[in-house]
Amino acid sequence: MVKVRQDAWSHEDDLLLAETVLRHIREGSTQLNAFDEVGDKLNRTSAACGFRWNAEVRTKYESAIDLAKRQRKEKKRAMGTAMKRTRVPAIPLSTVYDAEETEEENTSMMVLEQPSINLDMVIQFLRELKKDYHASNQSKSALESTEKDNAMLKAKVEELEKQLSSTENQLVSIQEDYQTFIQIMDRARKMTVLDDKGSHASPAFRMDKNGNLEQLAQGSN
Repeated sequence: MVKVRQDAWSHEDDLLLAETVLRHIREGSTQLNAFDEVGDKLNRTSAACGFRWNAEVRTKYESAIDLAKRQRKEKKRAMGTAMKRTRVPAIPLSTVYDAEETEEENTSMMVLEQPSINLDMVIQFLRELKKDYHASNQSKSALESTEKDNAMLKAKVEELEKQLSSTENQLVSIQEDYQTFIQIMDRARKMTVLDDKGSHASPAFRMDKNGNLEQLAQGSN
């Protein structure tokens, strides 16, 4: 099955990677085997897991790595002590060869456990970086468009608020004029008198400088 790139590494993914690598170190295995195991679980490539370990996760578990290595040495020492206790006086030649092969395997294992970045890991990282770059550009364009829309809406709201304030002021002025007009009409109505025949007189009025109506005497200009 072809492994496809997943989303960004989560905290749980990093924790799984760290626990798996530390377990392989304690058991005397290699980090490459740990990367393969994590890759199968997370559907990622071994190179991607190795790059993540060396670039991000490893620095957070330096003390844990040292502890795992000491536990591995203690385990080997205990196994060696047990072998010495059960060793027969006559040592076959094959045992010497086995010990030499074991020492070579241990040396090779220690070399493999050293942090390393190969070409495949770099290529995989660059591919993922390219995808992240394109995604980031798209997000940036969308953000800029949203910010422009927000600025336009904000300017429109400010303009509408100004119009509303102006309309409210005009309404207050109209209401004041209307009240003044009602008062003038009420005064004029009260100052209207009936003549002896019951017909309405048509008094003349004039407005003083304070805006009050004054009835002119009949026959006056």
